[in-house]
Amino acid sequence: MGSVALDTVETPFGQVKEALGGSAVYFSAAASVYHPVSLVGVVGDDFPVVHLELLRRRGIDLGGLEVARGRTFRWAGRYDHDLNVAHTLDTQLNVFADFRPQLPAEYQSAEFAFLANIDPELQLDVLRQMQAPKLSVLDSMNYWIENKRQALTKVISRADAVLLNEGEAREYAGTYSLLGAARAILALGPKAVVVKKGEYGAALFTAEECFFVPAYPCEMVKDPTGAGDSFAGGFVGYLAKAGEVTPGNIKRALVHGTVMASFTVEDFSINRLCSVTWPEVEERYQAIKRFTHFDGPF
Repeated sequence: MGSVALDTVETPFGQVKEALGGSAVYFSAAASVYHPVSLVGVVGDDFPVVHLELLRRRGIDLGGLEVARGRTFRWAGRYDHDLNVAHTLDTQLNVFADFRPQLPAEYQSAEFAFLANIDPELQLDVLRQMQAPKLSVLDSMNYWIENKRQALTKVISRADAVLLNEGEAREYAGTYSLLGAARAILALGPKAVVVKKGEYGAALFTAEECFFVPAYPCEMVKDPTGAGDSFAGGFVGYLAKAGEVTPGNIKRALVHGTVMASFTVEDFSINRLCSVTWPEVEERYQAIKRFTHFDGPF
């Protein structure tokens, strides 16, 4: 559940106008490499049919996508050579401003749920509509930390795993230490905290251990938009494919999240995700294993 948008993006390596974007789209495109996905979101009656056809071809169920009268959510941004920093030029919420997600009956029994960055009150409402998922994962951002902290804390306490970037984790917990921030969030109830570190990879924190994965070293990077949501798609998608949420599977899921994010940044929109093959996924997964393996005495 998340946003479906039309993005206008400019980077030092090119630009696109009103390309298919949004957190729900990037997540679904990545997760669909592993497992069928059901998308919950809203678009306006101006949303291009060609985009709907593309998502369906990816095997994404659009039964939860509402088409409302009005204009689709639009975002415009620019990146300089530091691709870790997005400069927002324009945000038009349009029909997304009044979005109140309603899960179709067949979605309510889903075993895996991803709640993308959105008002935490809506995230909580979606969790209440679900029966008993094996895994619920939520993402958030600094805006909700600063403006709806109480509601965010409530939904964090209901989620199984929380995904935040470094700055958001530190801001929420009020500490510079990532370990300290993770422990503070874990104390609220989640079983796992994943800290996204952009081009430096990701970190997993549970009550028992910490686990770190580097980012896959991409030679060609065009656009980082959606990398975090694609990471989530690889993470949750792999766990859905595996079927069981075990410590080992969670670690492997972190690697798959990193792999999917590496594909996303190689092109604009979800273009590269649409051409990914399973052998390419396996190749990058094995490469990360090689990058991080060492043995021998101390």
